[in-house]
Amino acid sequence: MIVTKKFVPSLFTILNAFCGFMSIVNSSNAYYEQACAFIVYAAIFDVLDGLVARILKTSSDFGVELDSLSDMISFGAAPSFLLYSIHFKDYNSYGIIVSSMIMVFAAIRLARFNITLVGYDKDKFSGLPTPTVAITVIAYIYFYHDKVFDREISNIFINIITLGLSLLMVSRFKYPAFPKLTANAVRKNPLPFILILIAIIISLVTEGYAIFIICVIFVFSGMIWSAVTVFTRKKRQEVRIASKRQGRSRR
Repeated sequence: MIVTKKFVPSLFTILNAFCGFMSIVNSSNAYYEQACAFIVYAAIFDVLDGLVARILKTSSDFGVELDSLSDMISFGAAPSFLLYSIHFKDYNSYGIIVSSMIMVFAAIRLARFNITLVGYDKDKFSGLPTPTVAITVIAYIYFYHDKVFDREISNIFINIITLGLSLLMVSRFKYPAFPKLTANAVRKNPLPFILILIAIIISLVTEGYAIFIICVIFVFSGMIWSAVTVFTRKKRQEVRIASKRQGRSRR
């Protein structure tokens, strides 16, 4: 069997899916920390497959579809099952429905992404990206749930996080895509890379506790950015309409 360079990015994508499966296996055995770790590994492989595809110039429709299927396992099914296993299994039908929402809305978001994709690189996404949702969930579970807050507060938080993140995935809020890691991209727009570096340093200094806060900031940044964009667009339309009216009145 001859392995071509087109297969290399797909190998990382397959490893992404495998890590998602391993997360589910660990959740089912109540190894919740390991389940969180495998979702992190899946996210790393998810970044690497796109990076390798760009380096080797092997982006393809097959790769896009395989990537979405893998993301569905690792960032949809795995966090949903983790939420169910660690908390929602005690709430019968309600727990099943709520914990499944991340998986269901991840499927809707990924399907919508695939049919609207033009080319293989995007500057921004419509709706919160599924990997961000998964990392936010596991950061909360690993560092905060039933650890920092008492039981009652933790119950409220985990419901808000699950419902809120699920709905944001299929929202129309705009979120920036992960920037291409190239020397040219760094020179042209260094700010995203500086922010990412700062986030990594803060996460390391706080031993991971800041990851959830950073994710929350990112979540709200998309909402604020979208709101400002809509407000600015309306203001521009009002200025154009006012200028047209003034032009007609002068006539």
